[in-house]
Amino acid sequence: MVISSVVLPYFLLQIALPERQPPTFDLLFLLAGATYLASLVYIGLLRILRERPAWHAALQFAGDLALVTGLVYFFGGIGSPFSLFYLVVIMVASALLRRRAGLLVASAAYVLYATLLTGLAHGWIAAPPGQISQAEIAWRLPYNLAVHLFGFYAVALLTSYLAANVTRAERELEEKRDTLAYLEVLHRDVVQSISSGVLSTDLAGRITSANRAAVEILGRSEDHLVGRPISDSGLFSAEEWPHHARTADLARPERSELELQRRGERVPIGFTLSRLTDAGGEAAGWIVVFQDLSQWRKLQEELRIKDRMAAVGELAAGLAHEVGNPLAAISGSVQLLAAALPADDAQQRLLGIILKESQRLDRTIKGFMRFARPRERAASRFDIAALLAENVALLRNSEEATGRHRFALELDPPSAYLVADPDQISQIFWNLARNALRATPDGGTLTIRGELAGDRYRILFRDDGRGMTEEQRTKIFQPFQSFFDGGSGIGMAIVYRIVQEHGGRLDVESRAGQGTSIAVSLPLEGVAATPAEAHA
Repeated sequence: MVISSVVLPYFLLQIALPERQPPTFDLLFLLAGATYLASLVYIGLLRILRERPAWHAALQFAGDLALVTGLVYFFGGIGSPFSLFYLVVIMVASALLRRRAGLLVASAAYVLYATLLTGLAHGWIAAPPGQISQAEIAWRLPYNLAVHLFGFYAVALLTSYLAANVTRAERELEEKRDTLAYLEVLHRDVVQSISSGVLSTDLAGRITSANRAAVEILGRSEDHLVGRPISDSGLFSAEEWPHHARTADLARPERSELELQRRGERVPIGFTLSRLTDAGGEAAGWIVVFQDLSQWRKLQEELRIKDRMAAVGELAAGLAHEVGNPLAAISGSVQLLAAALPADDAQQRLLGIILKESQRLDRTIKGFMRFARPRERAASRFDIAALLAENVALLRNSEEATGRHRFALELDPPSAYLVADPDQISQIFWNLARNALRATPDGGTLTIRGELAGDRYRILFRDDGRGMTEEQRTKIFQPFQSFFDGGSGIGMAIVYRIVQEHGGRLDVESRAGQGTSIAVSLPLEGVAATPAEAHA
């Protein structure tokens, strides 16, 4: 197949040469037919020798060398220009099968060429038509043999060397391409996996890329961001962006904060703006890295609550101890004085007021004691769903519940076991349920839902009452912060302490006029390793 693609033009060239006696057209068409027949045979052998490509290559090279030798013989012998075709076969062999095959083909080509010329020079082979004289053959024979010997082996070595270099370069290029593709995928995965939002822009402030976190924080799709001005993202206005771009410190970008308007709520955002440069160090745009600070703000709030609770607990313990004993003495003395006075005496009524207020103060002090020094937990394994159902039944018939209150109990699954102190869990229930009823003085619906959430059990109290302001929500777990008339402000602090002691978590969501949802999450198998978290 190597020879068939180039032999016909040489046939035509040979016919056109006036100084040579061209062969007959019968011979010409015979060789051309043999050339293309060999090509068809090679194609047919592809099926037969599919599993042995080396054999197929050897047969093809052998056939090509035989055809070239025939061309050399019939078209001028020692003066034939078709000996150059040997070089084509040698180059193909060296390029495809490397140095060893190229040298073998060069050796076979030289043996065929030298045998042909030697046979023609000594008359062992009949001279072809148009061959040069014997005298010219005599002096050209050594020259041709020497030149072709050098040429065949030089072409074989040089072609194999170049082919090896090309193959090595292709392999290195393929490895670099694979490495580049891997780094590109890794870079994309890293950027997409970053929890912070990342936006890149061009010098004109038009967004060129946005990672997954940016899409989630901004609440906009990637199609809505990429290709549009950064002012459309909601982070900066069209007036603010040039100012931030000019004042950004290229050496040490400073962190700033802003508020993002997202779906009707204001979200605190912390961001860093830095210059984007290309491989040559030239400015190519800007990079904005930003985070949603809502969780950080909640954590800061939790830390403040815990610090205040710890300080108040120490104060409550000391205060309850110092006030409790004198109060008991006052209460006893008042009772003795009241017993010595007539029942309708005005002083009797005053002593009754003193006694009543001292008892109320005593209950408050005992609440302080429960908050500061909760009793030791008596943990046991019990059915939390059954406990909730029992407490809801009691709540329906309690004094706090009126005919205007409706109760909805949802348990999923109907039975679930928890390792905790059932008395303290009931205390959580009653404090939260009573607060919900107080928040709906004109009636409403209290939904209590118990459900499994992984390795925790979640109890949700949701009412449609008056709700809380943002300020009230941040102070809900602080002692003395009662939002109802006659409340001591200790109940929610005790709930927080019990949940904390059980290794649980509190989540509070409330808006003024839209009700309140308080979720208590407790570990199924007892106290967790981490302290409680409160999200107000």
